[in-house]
Amino acid sequence: MIYVLDGQGGGVGRSLIERLKTRVPQEKITAVGTNSMATAAMLKAGAGIGATGENSVVYCCGQAGKEDVIVGPLGIVLANSMLGEITPAMAAAVSQSLAHKILIPVSRCRASVAGVAEKPLTQYIDEAVQLIQER
Repeated sequence: MIYVLDGQGGGVGRSLIERLKTRVPQEKITAVGTNSMATAAMLKAGAGIGATGENSVVYCCGQAGKEDVIVGPLGIVLANSMLGEITPAMAAAVSQSLAHKILIPVSRCRASVAGVAEKPLTQYIDEAVQLIQER
């Protein structure tokens, strides 16, 4: 199972899901949005199921096992990131989940990762999908 987490407009999640649907069509994808607009965008992109809000993020991360993947912007592990949409409980749930995390460096999260080259967002999304394919 692949859990795609996103907030705000769901643009990163939407792009991830569109690429995942073409490159790993056999995988089940769950869209988990911090708000209904993000979830709707990810469902429209082809996620099989969607959930919205803090409790959904906490629940889905708790259900995810070692064989699963959680993918989304770097901010999903940073409390109060994404303009405050990521609550401390959400960040903790993602961080503590047994699932493998694939984090996309996004500048709107007000965090940088040392050693990561500045690239267009689409290239980071392609790299994230490649990592999922390799798993």
